Amino acid sequence: MKENIIQSKSYAFAIRIVKVYQRLCSEKKEFILSKQLLRSGTSIGANIEEAIGGQSSKDFFAKLTIAYKEARETHYWIRLLTDTGYLEKEESEILQNDITELLRIIAAIQKTLRANNS
Repeated sequence: MKENIIQSKSYAFAIRIVKVYQRLCSEKKEFILSKQLLRSGTSIGANIEEAIGGQSSKDFFAKLTIAYKEARETHYWIRLLTDTGYLEKEESEILQNDITELLRIIAAIQKTLRANNS
């Protein structure tokens, strides 16, 4: 079976987010913002999985749209945690690059689906 890039990248990103969350809680004693990051950052991959298992192309597109919105929210939390000093610059840049890549991939899939359905 061929590797699904968005599936594997969103899963790898979720793992990084869980590790960042654990570190923020244990080292920085930050529990509120990091929980928001955890929820949105892991939700991207979960919605991708749901999209892949969708019952129709309409269902696929709907779940993909939710994944995109969760990725936008995650982007926000990464920026906020960085600008408030909870995330170091290097770690933030890696997460920013990853979330930007996920957003671009999801947007490209959405654009292709829209073009094929018009």
